[in-house]
Amino acid sequence: MSERIGSERLTDKEKPAWSEILDLGPRPARPRAGERQRTYEWSDPAEVARVAPETSGLDFLQKMINGEVAPSALSRTLDFDLVEANAGRVVVTARPAEFQCNAIGTVHGGVIASWADTAMGYAIQSRLPVGISLTTLDLQVRYLRAVRPDDAPVSIIGTTDHVGRRTGVARAEVHDADQRLVATATTSCLILPRGQ
Repeated sequence: MSERIGSERLTDKEKPAWSEILDLGPRPARPRAGERQRTYEWSDPAEVARVAPETSGLDFLQKMINGEVAPSALSRTLDFDLVEANAGRVVVTARPAEFQCNAIGTVHGGVIASWADTAMGYAIQSRLPVGISLTTLDLQVRYLRAVRPDDAPVSIIGTTDHVGRRTGVARAEVHDADQRLVATATTSCLILPRGQ
C-alpha cells in the first residue's frame, strides 16, 4: 500500500513515523514528589472465559460471587466486585481511590462509566441461557455529582429493561457511600449466540 504526501507516493517502508512528522520533542520528566505505587494481581482472562459458555449467565455470576470463578481482570484494575446477582438485577460495589482520579482529584468519569457498564452487562448476562454472551453496543452516562476517594464504597445497581434474542437493554444507578445518586446510565447490548 502506498500513500501520497504532496506529489510523492511513499511505500509503507518509506513512511515517516508520526513522531518524526509532528516533532514533539523530548517528553518532559514527570514530577516525582509524593509519588505512589499500586500493585495488584488478576487471573488469566482466558481461564475465566472458558467457564462462561458452560453455564447460564446467572450461574456464572453466582460462581463469581462465591469465588468459584475468578473475577475479571478489569475488576482488579478498577477495584470493584460483584456482590449480588439475581435474574435481571445485580449489585456491584466499587472502591474509589486516588489512582482512579483525574487532575482535579475526583474519580475520572471513564472509571464511573466502566463501573456502570459492568453492572448493566452483568444484569443482562444474568438473564442469558447457557452458551450465550453479549457485548456493549452503546453506553450513555449522566453524571450528577463528583465522586471522591473518600466516598467509598460506591454501589452500582444494574437492572434489565429488555432482553431479547438479539439485543438487551439495561440501566444503572451509581450511589456513593451516603446513598446519594452520583450517576445514571443506560446501555444496549448485542446478544451473541454460541461461538461468536
